[in-house]
Amino acid sequence: MTTTPTAADGPTGAGADDAPAPAGPRGPGRAASVVVYVLGRLLTAIVSLFAVIVAGFFLFRILPGDPVRAMTEGREVTAEQREELRRQFGLDQPLWLQFLDYAKGLLHFDLGVSFQYREPVADLILERLGPTLLLAGTGTIIAALLGLFLGTRAGWRPGGRGDRINTAVALFFWSVPTFWLGLLLIVLLASGRGFMPGLFPTGGMVDPTLTGPVERALSTAQHMVLPIVTMVAVIYAQYLMIMRSSLMDEKGADYLTTARAKGLRDALVRRRHAVPNALLPTVTLIFLNLGQVVSGVILVETVFSWPGLGQLFYSGLQVPDIGLVQGLFVVFAASVILMNLLADLVYPLLDPRVRP
Repeated sequence: MTTTPTAADGPTGAGADDAPAPAGPRGPGRAASVVVYVLGRLLTAIVSLFAVIVAGFFLFRILPGDPVRAMTEGREVTAEQREELRRQFGLDQPLWLQFLDYAKGLLHFDLGVSFQYREPVADLILERLGPTLLLAGTGTIIAALLGLFLGTRAGWRPGGRGDRINTAVALFFWSVPTFWLGLLLIVLLASGRGFMPGLFPTGGMVDPTLTGPVERALSTAQHMVLPIVTMVAVIYAQYLMIMRSSLMDEKGADYLTTARAKGLRDALVRRRHAVPNALLPTVTLIFLNLGQVVSGVILVETVFSWPGLGQLFYSGLQVPDIGLVQGLFVVFAASVILMNLLADLVYPLLDPRVRP
C-alpha cells in the first residue's frame, strides 16, 4: 500500500535537495543598503546646494556696478539718502555678516528683497514661474518625443541614409547659438519683412487687447510657436544621439537574437524589446534636462520678451539687482540638483542592474 506524502513530510522527489533556503537576513540587509543609498544621494544634493549658495553669494558681490546708484539714477538723491538705502538693504555690513543673514533667510525660504522692484524675491519668482514652466515643459516634451522617435529610427539602421540626414541636421541645430536662431526666426517669420509675411508675434506671451479666455489661450499658443521651435531645434539632438547610441548597443544583445528566432517581426522586436531597454539612459537625460531647461530658457525668454524667470534674471543683471539674481541663481541651481537627485533615485527602479 502506497502513501501520499503530505506537507508535513517535507519536500520529496528529485528536487528535494534543491529546495531554496530561507532568506535569512537578506531582506533587512537589502533594505539597509537602499536606505544608505538614498541618504547618500540626499547628502550629496544638500552639500551641492550649499556649495552653490556660497559660490553664488560671493560671485554676485563682485559684479561691476553699484545697486544703490543704479536704483537712484536720474533722481536727485543726497549722499545721506544713499547711505540710508544701503543700510536698509544691509549693504553697509561686512560680507560675512551679509552671508549669515542671507543663509538664515534661506532656512525660512526667504530669498531676500529685490532692489529694483522693492518686492520679496520669492513673490516675483512665483509670479513668473508659470510662464517659464509652460514654455520649458512644452519644449522639453516635444524635444524628447522628437528626439526619441528620430533616434530610434537612426539607431535601428545606423549608417543608412535616414541616419546620416537626421544626425547631420540635429548636430547642425545643436551647434547653432540659441539667441541667433531666435533672432533669425523673428526676422523670417515675425517681422513681415521681405517675401515672408509676419505669421507670428515678435514677442510677449499674449495679446493684451484680448479679454476672452479662449482668445487669450489661442493668442498664448501663437506666441509660443517661435520660442518653442527655437528650444526644440537646439535641444532635441541630445535625445536623438543618446537614443541612437543606446539602441545601437542593444542591437547585438542575445535576447534580441532569441526574439528573432521565435519568429517575431523586426518592428515588433524593436518596439517591445530593444526600445524599452535603450530608453534607460534617455530617461536619466530627461530628468537632468528638466532642471537645466528651467535655467536654460534665459536666452529664449530674453529674445522673445517672454515674461518668465529668464527675462526676470536678465533684467536683474542689468541693474545689477543682487537680491533678485542671487535668488534666481539659487532656484535655478536647486532645480538642477533636485532633478539630478530624482534621476539617481528613479534609475535603479528602471534598471535592476544598478540597484543597491
